[in-house]
Amino acid sequence: MKKVEKIIPDTSIIIEGIVSKRIEKKKLKPKSVIIHEAVIAELEAQANRGRETGHLGLEEIKKLQEIKKKYHFTMQFKGNRPGDFEIKRAKSGEIDSLIRELALTEKGTLITADRVQATVAESKGISVILYEFPEEEEKELALAKFFDKTTMSVHIKENCIPKAKKGKPGEWEYLDLSKEKMSGEEVKELAKQITEEAGSRKDGFVEIERRGSSIIQLVNYRIVITRPPFADGYEITAVRPVKHLTLKDYNINEKLMQRISGQAEGILIAGAPGHGKTTFAQALAEHYASTNKVVKTVEAPRDLVLPDEVTQYSISHGSSQEIHDILLLSRPDYTIFDEMRNTEDFRLFADLRLSGVGMIGVMHATKPIDAIQRFIGRIELGVIPHIVDTVIFIKNGEISNVFSLNMEVKVPSGMFEQDLARPVVVVNDFNTARLEFEIYSYGEETVVIPVSAEVTVPTHSLAANSIKQEFQKYSNNVNVEVVSNNKCIVYVPDKDRSSIIGRNGSNIEKIEKKLGLSIDVRDLQKNNQQKTPAAGNGENINFTVKLHKSNIVFMLPMEHSDEDIDVFVEKDYALTAHSSKKAIIKLSKKNKIGKVIAEAVKYKEKIELKQSG
Repeated sequence: MKKVEKIIPDTSIIIEGIVSKRIEKKKLKPKSVIIHEAVIAELEAQANRGRETGHLGLEEIKKLQEIKKKYHFTMQFKGNRPGDFEIKRAKSGEIDSLIRELALTEKGTLITADRVQATVAESKGISVILYEFPEEEEKELALAKFFDKTTMSVHIKENCIPKAKKGKPGEWEYLDLSKEKMSGEEVKELAKQITEEAGSRKDGFVEIERRGSSIIQLVNYRIVITRPPFADGYEITAVRPVKHLTLKDYNINEKLMQRISGQAEGILIAGAPGHGKTTFAQALAEHYASTNKVVKTVEAPRDLVLPDEVTQYSISHGSSQEIHDILLLSRPDYTIFDEMRNTEDFRLFADLRLSGVGMIGVMHATKPIDAIQRFIGRIELGVIPHIVDTVIFIKNGEISNVFSLNMEVKVPSGMFEQDLARPVVVVNDFNTARLEFEIYSYGEETVVIPVSAEVTVPTHSLAANSIKQEFQKYSNNVNVEVVSNNKCIVYVPDKDRSSIIGRNGSNIEKIEKKLGLSIDVRDLQKNNQQKTPAAGNGENINFTVKLHKSNIVFMLPMEHSDEDIDVFVEKDYALTAHSSKKAIIKLSKKNKIGKVIAEAVKYKEKIELKQSG
């Protein structure tokens, strides 16, 4: 037991609730507790800004008032109340200076949880007691009672029954944890306990604190606390990883593994919330660390559970410029950027990648292409393939899709004139090498066009007939699919393939030069060409169409936004187009299909729109 005549606690120790706990445990026995008015003013200012620490500090002072008679000590409030200037400059030491002056004047003992405060006070000859994480004990956390082995997250709101998601990513249930609702006071008390635990443990910290909300990392729990006026009531959401996986658990094929290990240096990990993005990012970070790579993370909050060798930086406690400078000077091989949200995050990711740092970004997306689209408008289009070369989409805890990005100068799919060639970002399915999307500038806009389902257009049909006539010289059974302006697939019986290709490919080379096309000769029996949509399938979509100077604009009901739509003219299939997020389809009049549709609108021919597939 430490017997001291007078103790002067500073703001840090009051917020932690240490003084009352030490007195109750009889580890501290003061005769007088003197609190500077500056402490009250700082706590009041924090509470008025909606910060939980302010309320915790005021609760501690209230508790000291309640126990002073039982433990035989007096309480006094001394010193002048600071002005707004001192309160705003509290972090730079103005309030701490006032408290030290009071301890010196009163010849008392300063109690603090701040090492800098203690060092400065000792240098001035002031008696000091320093408590650094003094109350950390091996005891169950307040939140632990809501979790079991299968609980992914817990959702608690005042005047509601607490609920939890139980299961695993993609296969979970939303269940009640109790039959009774939790009152506002119960949820508020739980929030207070969580904040106290975060401040008193080495493995806990308040990551972000704003008016009305707090984000806390406590052991392996990521906790979000919201309160009025930001929310309509106290709410606590706590998330915890259910399972720890390594890269081997994902059954990654050798081709993708080689890309991850050796080639890919601009990776996006995308997926819907709760599907296992962070778990995969954690496994990837551990893989790189195990191969003697220097790995660091940028997180907000820091919730990845990683080996000690991996340094985790919090962007909440440092500016983008600071993170940029630190990473370039520390020269990591790979940096995991967890939860990219705003434009500043995307720019920092791009800047670091272009500086030569291997980057892995984690973001929310409902489809793989959405992850790439979020860079559009923030980063120059031509730079995107240099920043992102691989997109890994996680669904239900597994790798669902992998896309690779490249830049090519070509005529975009669906266009025909050679003078329309332009730089195009091509997005291919990594495993099949099939073209999925093209991203390019069209006028003043950047467009993302799905091309996985190729559209048969009139010029392709004419070309297919000419190609078929040429190959009928070698086989009686020929099927031709023109996939672009400079490539086609020819299907023939397997017995005829060798004679068509010729020794070392000599015959097919002559045919390619003659036709001016790249030709892929395949087995006719394995022909799985997609069929042209039939006008009789599916229900018609209501629409309004307008003709502009250079475009045809279809306006659809909002329920058909962001969908593939088949367009028919007089029951003949014309094309498949993708509606925008505002349920608008815009077609150019410059190409042949656009001209056909424009004529159909002009002469009031029957146009039908149906949902593709």
